[in-house]
Amino acid sequence: MADLPRKAAARTARLAALPLGYAGRTALGFGRRLGGAQADAVMSDIQQRTAEQLFRTLGELKGGAMKFGQALSVLEAALPEEMAAPYREHLTRLQDAAPPMPTQTVRDILAEDLGEDWKDQLTWLDGAPAAAASIGQVHQARWHDGRMVAVKVQYPDAGAALESDLRTLARAARAIGPLIPGVDMKPLVEEIQARAIEELDYDLEAEAQREFAAAFRDDPDIVVPDVVAVGKRVLVTEWLESAGSLATIIADGTRAERDHYGGLFARFLFSGPTRTGLLHADPHPGNYRIIRNDDGTPGRLGVLDYGAIARLPQRGLPAPLGRIVRLCADGDVEALMEGLRAEGFVKDRIQIDPHQVLSYLAPFAEPTKVERFRFTREWMREQFQRLNNPKDPAYTVTIKLNLPASYLLIHRTTVGGVGVLSQLEAEAPFRALMEEFLPGFAPTQPTS
Repeated sequence: MADLPRKAAARTARLAALPLGYAGRTALGFGRRLGGAQADAVMSDIQQRTAEQLFRTLGELKGGAMKFGQALSVLEAALPEEMAAPYREHLTRLQDAAPPMPTQTVRDILAEDLGEDWKDQLTWLDGAPAAAASIGQVHQARWHDGRMVAVKVQYPDAGAALESDLRTLARAARAIGPLIPGVDMKPLVEEIQARAIEELDYDLEAEAQREFAAAFRDDPDIVVPDVVAVGKRVLVTEWLESAGSLATIIADGTRAERDHYGGLFARFLFSGPTRTGLLHADPHPGNYRIIRNDDGTPGRLGVLDYGAIARLPQRGLPAPLGRIVRLCADGDVEALMEGLRAEGFVKDRIQIDPHQVLSYLAPFAEPTKVERFRFTREWMREQFQRLNNPKDPAYTVTIKLNLPASYLLIHRTTVGGVGVLSQLEAEAPFRALMEEFLPGFAPTQPTS
């Protein structure tokens, strides 16, 4: 496929057609039901066709459309199994692949950003992309000092396409909602919109990646490639040789591999803020690369893509969050409500049953109550189903709680990370990680 479609009207029309296509297929399905077709067969066919249209469109358009799809992909484990089955193949494909732009376009951008002598800096460039993402694609190359490097090149007009896609998706969020039941589309699109401009700025991304690379240099478990050079639309980093992404482990990894890489994934997710003051806020599996030891056994975890970053003023996750999780795990209802109100999760005039709040939050603290917790698709689905079932008491709490702006990205990243752990079905020492890296969570030691 060529580079991003240049006519905004064409992109907008394809995105706008998504809810219309779903509505049309649903109407057709209703007609088939009147004709005597079985309900489950009709819905399965509708879901399969809808999945194909939705994720094919998101993947081919790249830009904000693909970024929206990637954000959905980390929540795949939360879908009911009858819905997840037709979606899973398309979601996984979206995490690791996208159509490439022409080689000549890549060369033109390199000349504009690195200078006409770019071939003196990049002595070899693989014409085929090694990876593709929402706003750019990556080529393997050799730097002039002999190092193998990854060259990320931003798609032409990526900014305009990103903004156009997200505006269209924002308008269509309510209509697209039925395509992915249990996921609130509007705040998801709004959060992606808020981060879009930063992700287009490769200088900001390079700055963040340098900080992570410095913090994790010589780490025995995590590898972060350092930055080699940066331009307006080109980012050159050290090449990371890997055996694939976490998506390959999700697809067919052994139990030992799932636990090993899931544990490293969770460790990076929670240790990063403490070590860098930054939150890597894009937890989809394509950004995490598996590295095997020389004997083929599970080794380190490589982490890529630092475009979506939250800068944490307190250099670490908020201590009140850790205290709230601990109080929830301990079942301290009064102190829990006090902490929720102090942080703005429960607004002053909102009346809510404290015990219902504890019941609502308790499953989220469940992984911290045992030495090792196994995340599963079934567990993740149970949480989403009870929060989206109007007959469940937790549903009432859902609509009364408030999510403060300062916690939005932390919340989305954490939920996404738990979604990936559930796809991996990994067992991890979650409580120990919380005690080590989540300020406020560790129990207060009595003074002597």
